[in-house]
Amino acid sequence: MLNIYPIHAFKDNYIWMIHNQNYAVIVDPGIATPVIEYLELKKLHLSAILITHHHNDHTGGNKALLKSFDVPVYGPRNEFIPSMTHPLNEGDHVNLKEISLNLTVLDTPGHTQGHIAYFASNPMNMVFCGDTLFSCGCGRIFEGSPQQMYQSLQKLSQLPDDTLIYCTHEYTLDNIRFARTVDPKNSKLAELEIAARKLRNENIPTIPTTLMLEKAVNPFLRCDQQAVIDHVKNHSKQVLTGPLNTFTALREWKNNF
Repeated sequence: MLNIYPIHAFKDNYIWMIHNQNYAVIVDPGIATPVIEYLELKKLHLSAILITHHHNDHTGGNKALLKSFDVPVYGPRNEFIPSMTHPLNEGDHVNLKEISLNLTVLDTPGHTQGHIAYFASNPMNMVFCGDTLFSCGCGRIFEGSPQQMYQSLQKLSQLPDDTLIYCTHEYTLDNIRFARTVDPKNSKLAELEIAARKLRNENIPTIPTTLMLEKAVNPFLRCDQQAVIDHVKNHSKQVLTGPLNTFTALREWKNNF
């Protein structure tokens, strides 16, 4: 039986702890202290660290963790992460024997040039996607191009609809506020806002979300939908010639929202 627990870090980060009764794997540990505290509380042995991209709020805890635990550090081959021991590309597999989990690596550049995601299909469909796909949003484009980010989101959208989306920030309510501006008549989006606000009022994470829900409410996955196209066109005053143009204008709108 696997548990996936969100460790809160900084203002709005989630460090994902994947564990059974004895062993744990950590995803994107931006800071070590709360990770070590949870491991000690649950009497767990850390067996691996998974990194999606090089930003410090996802890697800053590595050095301190490695002082206490001699474990492999998996991460993107195309980024410089000093503590990384197992660089990964699209199609590579990470077999985490201690927790009986096998992950497939997906290249998802855009937020950073070498960003990767980890997909598992057993015991359930789930993806640890870092800062690429958020609940009702997507990551800023810091190093890549709009085309790269759009293609990365399209890749994630091809996963099974019941895939659980484990992103690494609690941005949901802010993203919904923007999404409702882009798609104001979306009833599923209105329902999500009510549900998300209730969760946050009780200090409960809105993550994971599901891919099926994101396809219905996330404007960055709906750049081929007329309702989104029309509002982006009206806001940008541009001639939009396809989904990529719509996505590019939409991301620029969000940058300045």
